[in-house]
Amino acid sequence: MADKLKITLAQLNQSVGDLAGNAAAMIAARRRAAEQGADLIVFPELSLIGYPPEDLVLKPALIEAAAAELEQLAIATKVPGPAMLVGSVFVVDGALHNGVALLDGGKVAEIRLKHELPNYGTFDEIRLFQPGPLPEPIVFKGVMIGLPICEDIWHPDVCRHLADFGAELFISVNGSPYEIDKDTLRIDGVAKRRAVGTGLPLAYLNRVGGQDELVFDGASFVVNGDGSLAVQMKDWEEQEVTTHWTRTATGWRCDRGEIEPLSDHPEDIYCAMVLALRDYVNRNRFPGVVLGLSGGIDSAICAAIAADALGPDRVWTVMLPSRFTSQESLDDATVCAKLIGCRYDTIPIQPAVAGFDEMLAGSFADVEVDITEENLQSRIRGVTLMALSNKFGPMLLTTGNKSEMSVGYATIYGDMAGGYNPLKDAYKMTVFAISKWRNKHKPKIGLGPDGPVIPENIITKPPSAELRPDQKDSDSLPEYPVLDGILLGLVEHEKSVRQLVTEGFDRDTVIRIERLLHLAEYKRRQAPPGVKLGSRNFGRDRRYPISHAFRSA
Repeated sequence: MADKLKITLAQLNQSVGDLAGNAAAMIAARRRAAEQGADLIVFPELSLIGYPPEDLVLKPALIEAAAAELEQLAIATKVPGPAMLVGSVFVVDGALHNGVALLDGGKVAEIRLKHELPNYGTFDEIRLFQPGPLPEPIVFKGVMIGLPICEDIWHPDVCRHLADFGAELFISVNGSPYEIDKDTLRIDGVAKRRAVGTGLPLAYLNRVGGQDELVFDGASFVVNGDGSLAVQMKDWEEQEVTTHWTRTATGWRCDRGEIEPLSDHPEDIYCAMVLALRDYVNRNRFPGVVLGLSGGIDSAICAAIAADALGPDRVWTVMLPSRFTSQESLDDATVCAKLIGCRYDTIPIQPAVAGFDEMLAGSFADVEVDITEENLQSRIRGVTLMALSNKFGPMLLTTGNKSEMSVGYATIYGDMAGGYNPLKDAYKMTVFAISKWRNKHKPKIGLGPDGPVIPENIITKPPSAELRPDQKDSDSLPEYPVLDGILLGLVEHEKSVRQLVTEGFDRDTVIRIERLLHLAEYKRRQAPPGVKLGSRNFGRDRRYPISHAFRSA
């Protein structure tokens, strides 16, 4: 019976569906852990196939390939080095399960299955997996180890059951997506409660990296049975840490190790955008990105995010001026591109606008100019940028924020055209906050330049789409602090008009914003993916019908 253990926590960026690549990364990590004298190395939830796999796990070919790859990983443990805890999918009595396998001595020594399957927000595991039974501990080097998997620790029953069956410590593998303030919730709201409630230490291992609209922040940690934090790993970066455990008179305890500082707000939001975009572009094998740089704050911060994600040399910005584009915007966009260090071109759209005016002159005769002509400008820009994307290969970034998308102030097939939107879940006031932050700080994972990247004038000038003379966003929308306050109530907290009015908002304004919110649902269904930041992002968390008659007023 061991009195000491060395357990390596491998916080890796796994790739969904890349079984061979994920396995190779785990073998390489095992070699490094062996050099540290580790007894056991642990990988995140579903580390072999990547998380979340969604309906990919319904393909029999993937299940077969995962089983074969797991066997090869098990055989690899014949080579001296630590045993491996590997997350994968398992078929038991014809049912598909999310589980974890202990690989040791050249074989699959133990398998434990996930008991609690999340079915809320971004999670849809009940339609993919069957729940496993309440698990019992595994025995490793004479130590009883409980293996609650992700959601299992969010409910007290699993850890309580494991403790009752003799578990001496917990190792919890996770695929826990980032949300604002979620690291505090994981540590204080969940892990410490399970540790203190059972008196047993808990190692919490999370994955890191982007996967379509989700991003995982890592930030793995260990808490001891008294609730004290023993180890805190980095957020937003891969990291392997060998933790040291000792059996004491009162049970197992993890020795105090490094306590890495976690990103404060709004750096956490900015890093989420950067990492999500980086992995989306690289995993889909785009050479870089292209985007319209209008001289406004949304496109400016998107260019900065892209440079931090990919490096300035992989970012192509294009100014697409019309006759309504001000010299101020032209100057601001030029300075912004220089600060970021990215490619910057100018393609005037007036020839195309004139062509459409001529083409539609007969159909539009004797009809007043209205938003139709404004939308044509936006769509011409979208077609132009998509042409550059098609011809040269970079992915087109869209740059609309959540405030605009909430109320439909975006042109479908125009500025909504593109492959990914870093600001999809960021309200306008968040855009201001991260822009000011980035001008004073370079993110820990950033590849862009030091120093300011957005001209101060872009941040301070009144926002405008510049689709008609002297246009301002505030002409047709409340000021953004008011608009975002209403939207936070309607979208994030599902409040009624009545509730928001009692909080001090103007009733007619709230009714109008709620109406716009519902009307724009069809646009949001056709919007590109973008990183999830909060608890109610459009598409994954908030799934409203397009056609419905309910109003809360």
